[in-house]
Amino acid sequence: MTIWVNGDEVPVPLDARVSLADLLREQLHLTGTKVGCNQGACGACTVLIDGQRVLACLTLAVQADGKCVTTIEGLGAADSLHPLQAAFIEHDGFQCGYCTPGQICAAAAMLDEAAGGIPSYLTADLATDRIVLTREEVQERMSGNLCRCGAHNGIIDAIMPSQGSTGHDPCDLCPGVVGRRRRADGRRAGCPPAWWRHQSGRFDAQGRGTAIATN
Repeated sequence: MTIWVNGDEVPVPLDARVSLADLLREQLHLTGTKVGCNQGACGACTVLIDGQRVLACLTLAVQADGKCVTTIEGLGAADSLHPLQAAFIEHDGFQCGYCTPGQICAAAAMLDEAAGGIPSYLTADLATDRIVLTREEVQERMSGNLCRCGAHNGIIDAIMPSQGSTGHDPCDLCPGVVGRRRRADGRRAGCPPAWWRHQSGRFDAQGRGTAIATN
């Protein structure tokens, strides 16, 4: 099978029973993706498939065949942090850092969901084209990602000012995904939303940022 991982085409022979988390960590050595509960309860393994957040521990790798997978390593680089990565550093949105890759991947998708008008349980105005995220909305939308260190206040602080952050269109780094079809909004079908940067290479920030993608 062939998948696109952080902009690179990756042909991988594998057993149909291998999870996406094991593929990323054990075969592709992208160890930024963490496995916590291995039951889909903690959110530490969150990655993006075609721009949507998924739990890599519960997702079979074969389900990503022909699709575009984004891990924490693909969101930014040491000299070009994703806005959320920079915000997590600025607002101390972590302690041990184990859950941080999943938190950031989930937050990236969550902000795009809200920008697309997808409501949550707490959304007050369902008729709006763009949802204004309150602190309570962010807490609700991020409730699937747990921080065992209790750094949730810093995590929410980091996400709040990141609303509206933009980056270049990552679709050009995912050629061939779903035939590069254009959607009604101008993006190619099957590619991640444009507001985050989608780059190849391992993320290795300096100083406190090393907690964002640890081994």
